[in-house]
Amino acid sequence: MATREIRKERVKLLNDKDVRDGGHVLYWMQASVRAEQNHALEYAIQKANDLDSRLLVVFGLTDDYPEANLRHYAFMLEGLADVEAALKKRGIKMAVRSGPPDEVAIEAAKEASLLVTDRGYLRHQKEWRENVAKKAECPVAQIESDVVVPVELASDKKEYAARTLRPKIRKHLEDFLVELEPTDIEKGSVNMSADGLDLSDIESILDGMDLDRSVGSLGHLYKGGTSEAKRVLSEFLEKRFASYTENRNQPQTDDVSHMSKYLHFGHISPIYIALEIQKSGAGEENIDSYLEELIVRRELPMNFVFYEPDYDKFSCLPDWAKKTLEEHKDDAREHTYTAKQLENAETHDEYWNAAMREMIHTGYMHNYMRMYWGKKILEWSNTPEHAFRTTLYLNNKYFLDGRDPNSYANVAWVFGMHDQGWKERAVFGKVRYMAASGLERKSKPKKYVEKVEGRIGEPG
Repeated sequence: MATREIRKERVKLLNDKDVRDGGHVLYWMQASVRAEQNHALEYAIQKANDLDSRLLVVFGLTDDYPEANLRHYAFMLEGLADVEAALKKRGIKMAVRSGPPDEVAIEAAKEASLLVTDRGYLRHQKEWRENVAKKAECPVAQIESDVVVPVELASDKKEYAARTLRPKIRKHLEDFLVELEPTDIEKGSVNMSADGLDLSDIESILDGMDLDRSVGSLGHLYKGGTSEAKRVLSEFLEKRFASYTENRNQPQTDDVSHMSKYLHFGHISPIYIALEIQKSGAGEENIDSYLEELIVRRELPMNFVFYEPDYDKFSCLPDWAKKTLEEHKDDAREHTYTAKQLENAETHDEYWNAAMREMIHTGYMHNYMRMYWGKKILEWSNTPEHAFRTTLYLNNKYFLDGRDPNSYANVAWVFGMHDQGWKERAVFGKVRYMAASGLERKSKPKKYVEKVEGRIGEPG
């Protein structure tokens, strides 16, 4: 079943200003960078049709997005080029403009009847939207489109763990896991005289930006955009999904979907992925396992960053975790490494080094290895606070899907968030521990090392 309805639970008015007589409706696109299965876009189209108006889509491209580098910008711009072409086919003008996103939106809204935007969950994303709502002279409507169940509907508090959020999400799945049918725009805007960057020459745009270029782009491995996201998903469903449950914790295999990077940049809808998974016919165990990761395990971090103001700080950890780590802060470490040694993959552990090198060279690391990778940084750092900062720094610098609610929640998980106390031991206290012997017992890490070396070359 498909619907054109945008449920009221996805809509939040950010100010109380009245709709004006303007030249257009503005969709300030920032998080949901796609032209399909995008509730903010469809809401904006419907409002433009109601007002007998054209729709202009604007994106603000800033040089100083927190912790972003060339790797992230190149992938993002590929997605922007893809969505611009898709919107043009729908008769809608898009303009990508240089500048702080909130200032770009405020300027573009000067002639707008109404401003529609999508939703971001991180601190700076909230601040941008609050600033726009305050300064725009027209109504600002925020539409949630990057989760299946709206965050505040799913829960009104920070959840303890997946097991406490799961039943709350499942209660609403039937209402919200629904295909969104596109609405045709009645007044085309493709010929609007709205200046924007030329997305046909991404390299030129990147060359003109003041970016951190210490981390290279990955165009030889991954391409951004909805079209590519759908192709990658289709290939996964056709070739690898049948063995997903069997192999999803086997890092020596490649039975993963690679959707996290596309979800991070808003290039694909989690609802689209979930519906394609349900239609795949791959077997109930595989479908249920994947949907658990896509919906419950992904939306738990959205809950975390929404309700936890210190989501990127050691102070965000539960009291029991902070207490036990403090008690074991001065325990002797068999190995200690500096942040630079870790970044250079210069440890005694060949499994960990391979994971770090995979991360540096591909912007990706198998999820099972991500857990081991993070736990070892805690084990090998002088203090848990330093370990937290190092883990988050490396995560956000190299992963294509870094700087994401999932990043902050997953790093915090290493230190006890969304987990329980375990057997007490040195350094970790009661925080969950992972050992190389566990990797060897549960998977084939030597084969993983061979896989990484085959893909990116041997060390040195």
